[in-house]
Amino acid sequence: MMHFQVRSFALNAVAGLMLCAALTVTASAQSSSSSSPAVQQPSVSAPQPAYITVDPLAGVRYDNRYDLSVGAAYGHIHAGPILTEGANLGGLDVSGSYWLTRRLGLEGTGRAYLGTSGAAPNTDSINGPFVAEYMFAAGPEWLGPHNKHGDIILHVLGGGAYGDFEKDLNGHPPKDVGFYNNQVAPAVIFGGHLDLNRSPQWVFRITPDALYTRYSTDYSTNISSSGGHNNWNFGISVGMQYKFKKKR
Repeated sequence: MMHFQVRSFALNAVAGLMLCAALTVTASAQSSSSSSPAVQQPSVSAPQPAYITVDPLAGVRYDNRYDLSVGAAYGHIHAGPILTEGANLGGLDVSGSYWLTRRLGLEGTGRAYLGTSGAAPNTDSINGPFVAEYMFAAGPEWLGPHNKHGDIILHVLGGGAYGDFEKDLNGHPPKDVGFYNNQVAPAVIFGGHLDLNRSPQWVFRITPDALYTRYSTDYSTNISSSGGHNNWNFGISVGMQYKFKKKR
């Protein structure tokens, strides 16, 4: 009888110990679960705005009525009929247009070329005197190939050129240095514009031209004073053009 009671007590004790161990393990697992940080869900970023491209040339058109251009100018001239070397002059080119149709317009230009020129050998000690040429011309222009990026315009302009050749001669006659007399001579400009559009109104403009003038002399017996002398030279200007918004 005593043996049975001892055995029953031992079984109960073992069962109690097992139950306590089970409860301890369960509590520890719950504690670990509650203390562990929660798993973060991946964040959803806000949608980024779409990148919008802006075309500064989208509004370029060729229907303006007027335009005006101003540029730094270069011109090569011969200040006298017997001079073998020409003069390289710098100055200003101002031109404006009135468009009759989409392709045909009227252009006027005023140009000033100033600088110094070599002189013929002389006894007056005159070397590199100042010379100037002022050109005024007008005529038709024609719009050639064009798109929103740029265009090519051709023109033929006729008018006159005033040659100032005596200003720096200190009262000596121009024949002493081989120069022309001061005078107004016929002039023609052949060439055009190469335009690069920067916006609907502003244009970067390059204007290469052939410059024709016909100056005469009246101081030498071996040079005809009636027919004059044909002078073909080169000129170019670089500047900006502005198209006024008024449309045809």
